[in-house]
Order: sequence, then C-alpha cells, then structure tokens
Amino acid sequence: MQHTYQNIPARAMPGQSTGFVAWFKTNLFSSVPSSIGTLVLLLLGGWALYHAFDWAVAKAVFGANLDACNNARGLGACWGVVTEKWRLIVMGRYTATEHWRPVIATALMLGVVGISCMPRFWNKRLPLIWLVMLMVYYILMKGGMLGLTEVPTDQWGGLPLTVMLTVIAMTLAFPLSILVALGRRSNMPAIKTLCTLYVELIRGVPLITVLFMASFLLPLFMPQGVSIDVLIRVLVAITLFSAAYMAEVVRGGLQALPKGQTEAAATLGLTYWQTQRKIVLPQALAMVVPSLMNTFIGMFKDTSLVTIVSLYELTGAVALALNSDADWRPFKIEAYLFITLIYFVFCFAMSRYSLWIENRTAVSKVR
Repeated sequence: MQHTYQNIPARAMPGQSTGFVAWFKTNLFSSVPSSIGTLVLLLLGGWALYHAFDWAVAKAVFGANLDACNNARGLGACWGVVTEKWRLIVMGRYTATEHWRPVIATALMLGVVGISCMPRFWNKRLPLIWLVMLMVYYILMKGGMLGLTEVPTDQWGGLPLTVMLTVIAMTLAFPLSILVALGRRSNMPAIKTLCTLYVELIRGVPLITVLFMASFLLPLFMPQGVSIDVLIRVLVAITLFSAAYMAEVVRGGLQALPKGQTEAAATLGLTYWQTQRKIVLPQALAMVVPSLMNTFIGMFKDTSLVTIVSLYELTGAVALALNSDADWRPFKIEAYLFITLIYFVFCFAMSRYSLWIENRTAVSKVR
C-alpha cells in the first residue's frame, strides 16, 4: 500500500506555563469551584482589610490626647497610648533618666548576634567578641562603675530584658543540648541514664513551674546568708528548660544519620569526638534546622512568663504601664498590638534566617 505524505497543520502555541499569570491560573483559577472560592476569599479579605484600615489608620488617634481617644472609642484605634507609654512599655522599670544605656546595650547585643549569623565571622575570634560584648552589656545595664548609676537587676525590663534572656539562653542551651543528645545515645549506662532523667524531668513540667521553683524554692535550699540574683536564677531555668527540648531535636537528627557515616569514620581512624565534630554533627544539625528554629522562636515568646517572678519583660511591661494609669487602661488592645508587632518582627527575622540556613546547607546535597 502506498502512503502519501501530508503536512500536519500547526497547533496553537500552548499557554504560558511560568510567571505570575500562570501561577494564578494554576493555583487560584484552575477550575470553576477553585475560581469561586478564590473570589469569595478575596472579597472577604478586602472587606476585612478595609475595616482594619478604617479602624487602625483612617479614624485612629495618633497623638497622646486622652479626650480625643475617648471620643474615638469604638470607632478608631487610640495609638496615643503607645505615644504616651512607649518608654515604660519598651524599657520597663529601668531608671527613666538612664534609658540610653539599655538602648546601646541592646543594640550592641543584637549587633553581635547579627555578625554571628554571618559565615565569614565564624572563626576563633567570635567567642572573644561575645565575651567582650557581654562584659560591656553588663557594665552598661548594671552600672555602679565608670561613673554609671547602679540599677538593680530587678529593675531591668521591657525589650532589653526579653532580648537578653533569649540571646543568652539560646547561646548556653544550644551546646548543652548537643552534649545531652550525645549523652542519650552514649554506650555508658550512667551518662545515658542521667541525660534521660534530665530530659524527661524537664519536659514533664511546664516552664512556669521551673521558673517558680528557681525563684521561690531554690533560695530555701541555699545556706544561710547566700543569695543568688533572681535574674541569674531565671536565666538558668530558661536555659535548662530550652536545652531539654533542643536535645530531643538534636537526637532526632543524630538518629536520622545513616550508620555508615560513623562506620566510615571509624575506618579512617577518627576518634569519637573527631567523628562527631567533623562528620556526624554537621549533617545532623543541618537536618533539624527548622525544628531548632521553632525552639528558638518558642523560647523568645516564652520569656513572657518571667512576669510571675516580678521581672517585667516586654509583655509584663505593657501590663505595668496600663495598670499604673487607669485613664489609658481602656486602650490596652492597641498597646498589645504594638508589642505583637515587635514579637512578629523578631520571629519573622529568625524564620527568614532559618530558611537561608536551609538553602545554604542544601547546596551540599545537590548531586
């Protein structure tokens, strides 16, 4: 049979498969039900945004005018409470005339944290930088030397206290959690049992109980005349509590690592600590970066519980500012929204850094 060659008519070019429009078609308008759902959600979102803007901006009072705020109650927000009370909210009970000291100290601490997140600063000088920073931070906050007025630690508060508790607790808890995780996988029964008891005991009680014990029960067991500063007790309690949770996260990464990695290291003649430092821990920690960052973020927010021991961090400082002035107390929603924004900025920054670390460690896995 003889076949005759015939040209096939050209087909139309397929639609765009990449870009903003293509993403919208694929994810939001792929079918009739999906399109209806998208439109309904857009309408609801637009309605919510309109009313939120109307309350928070259009009809809001931004000046510290109590009469204007009372007249706008129920119609618009009163950001005047933030204008009036922001120093007490941000700085807590710290001496008002010395507020420049916690500002500089907190900026210095956050600056060192920032450079510690950059790989080019991961060298032997970094611990020295941290040591110098902590010394300067303590001198600025505590005073009593170099001509600075002494401010007791129970007067520290607001954002500087929240940042300090989080940064120091994270710095101390992270290496402790690694040691505890390695201890739980140890072949030595005594070390394994001790680490297991520590983790299970700490994880079996809420943080508020640990803070209560550290602040009120621990002094009862101290010798006569010996007293530990309440801030140190709280810091130790938060560190131990966070380390127990992080230890389980790290242990999960250690267990996920193939056994062949340690066997290969043993074949090369590496010691136990060389194996952990050069082979096991870098891979295990890279696997659990999201979980570790969740613990860090949770630790940052859990600092709000120190209010029960009369340390007024950011959340406690808001309550302190409003309870001390009944005239501004009806506008507590605006004050709490203000600190919510502060919490969000810090937590969002930590989550973005976590994604950057994930992307960086993923490069080594690309084949």
